Amino acid sequence: MEIVREESRLTVVGIGADGWAGLTPAARDAVRRADIVLGAERQLKSLPEDLRTQAWPSPLLPALDEFLSEQTGRVCVLASGDPFLSGIATTLRDRGYALDVHPAVSSVTLARARLGWSFEETEVVTVVGRAVHRVARALAPNRKLLVLGGSATELRELLNARGYGDSALTALENLGADDERISDGWTRNPGPLTVFAVRCQGPGLPLIGLPDDAFEHDGQLTKRDLRASALARLAPNPGELLWDVGAGAGSIGIEWSRAHPLNRAVAIERDPARAERIQRNANTLGVPELQVVTGPAPEALAALPRPDAIFVGGGLTVPGVLDQCVETDARIVAHGVTLEAEQLLAAAYARHGGELQRISVEHAKPLGGFTGWTPSRAVTQWSWK
Repeated sequence: MEIVREESRLTVVGIGADGWAGLTPAARDAVRRADIVLGAERQLKSLPEDLRTQAWPSPLLPALDEFLSEQTGRVCVLASGDPFLSGIATTLRDRGYALDVHPAVSSVTLARARLGWSFEETEVVTVVGRAVHRVARALAPNRKLLVLGGSATELRELLNARGYGDSALTALENLGADDERISDGWTRNPGPLTVFAVRCQGPGLPLIGLPDDAFEHDGQLTKRDLRASALARLAPNPGELLWDVGAGAGSIGIEWSRAHPLNRAVAIERDPARAERIQRNANTLGVPELQVVTGPAPEALAALPRPDAIFVGGGLTVPGVLDQCVETDARIVAHGVTLEAEQLLAAAYARHGGELQRISVEHAKPLGGFTGWTPSRAVTQWSWK
């Protein structure tokens, strides 16, 4: 069956650094048919003078819906390059607007063409309107990264702080324009229309299974072996949301978020000092969007969006915490180290089923002139789907 799309009142046209001259005939026609064209000042300056134009308000997002409602007739919105690549089209779509979209060649495509990098070997990280810490998640030896947004100074500081100061850093500025420039990103500060290319040289750090010393903590940390067991049962899928209840150092929520760039997590921690520490760990390990909620459970859970999975690492014996988690029908993993917590988990297992096990990890350590096994505290784990 043929699908017939109705023409939308709102058209998004991608425009490159070469401006009006680089638009296709179809894109030019879409701009000319509009009653008003909206965009950034630099984009509007490249258009013919006979067009009716208006620059976006600043800041844009708080005023976006009201601003668009004030426009009459056909509206054309200019976007940089591919409107769905960290562009305004995604924002408009997510707000419920119907769109006709005319994409241009993206800055990522142009950057890969200049560098000779294939699609398969290149990871794109956008920090447009986001924290530069997101780049840290993608750092790995010999990786090729393209970073959209941010400043050269911020990126250089992050690379040095993460041990990647020997990486090749290239600034690709005004790609596709007459004043295009490609230069060493370590030595100069290019303008705002710049893509940064990083050929990574530095220490390896796994996305999950991080060593315990990768986290700043005060002892309240789900250790690596137990973390691996919990995450295997939490079973993260792309785009899912996790509650990390009684988060401590935030290790479960952080590794959940590192598993895939679309994953989301909320860390709930009643201790303000620990909550601040969780945010520092999230920044350091490349998942700054991890949401930290400071407050006690179960009260702090009431206003949170419905999760796909829940880890309960602290506060298990507080009345109502486990019951409220079960009511969400999310996948649950809970850890207990005290007899009281173990009794609660045994009762949950009897009532709901799932899997109940005790995990004891022993490490080889020096013992006199020999080597012996040093046991860690046993943990009771209940998991339920």
